[in-house]
Amino acid sequence: MLTVSNVYKTFNKGTINEKKALRGLNLHLKEGDFVTVIGGNGAGKSTLLNMIAGVYPIDGGKIILNGEDISRQPEHKRAKHLGRVFQDPMFGTAAGMQIDENLALAYRRGEKRGLGWGVTKEESEVYAEKLKILGLGLETRMTSKVGLLSGGQRQALTLLMATLKNPNLLLLDEHTAALDPKTAKTVLDITNKIVTENNLTTLMITHNMKDALRLGNRIIMMHEGRIIFDAEGEEKAKLTVADLLQKFEQASGGEFANDRMMLA
Repeated sequence: MLTVSNVYKTFNKGTINEKKALRGLNLHLKEGDFVTVIGGNGAGKSTLLNMIAGVYPIDGGKIILNGEDISRQPEHKRAKHLGRVFQDPMFGTAAGMQIDENLALAYRRGEKRGLGWGVTKEESEVYAEKLKILGLGLETRMTSKVGLLSGGQRQALTLLMATLKNPNLLLLDEHTAALDPKTAKTVLDITNKIVTENNLTTLMITHNMKDALRLGNRIIMMHEGRIIFDAEGEEKAKLTVADLLQKFEQASGGEFANDRMMLA
């Protein structure tokens, strides 16, 4: 479903602030892979997702999605193939619009717009059924403004919007990091349910090593713009947090010292 081949990215090239974010990174995802991505600050995790989404142009290499070379495509052309959920719950929804109107926007992503009712009766019934999946009671509040929802409710709604049309690839960039622990677990459980039931190919960045081990069928660890560890299936199932720390030290030649991940 996704092949990232020998991709490079350097920010502020030739200046005192030069930062080599990706250094010949290679990654291949099969259809239905649910991959969790971990690594310290500046490892290149978010840069990887942004390169796939087309936020920044790559310096070299290729990105193939579902058999199509999207390496040089602009962000808006890639958007119809991708679902994205950001760290900030405010990014994925329009606060001044109703819940059903937000879902209607997501439902029409990549399609031509015409003059007609924004949300039909038939669509409302579909949206109500979809909202029931979240288990948050939002199906009874579809005409409420999204700005009235809590951060967790907005993030769950954003997740539903991102997966409404079964994207080729779902990108989750620390999408529970801004939530309290209880709400974060709820959103992660919803994430796991939606991804598993729809067999969505997914890349999920997390700073929580326990979550990275608990979710998905595969885990990759990044360091200084490269993948230094990759485990899936039974090998991943046997891993512990202590194992991950040891793997990092072996592969990077240094001690893992990321307070945020250690505390999580």
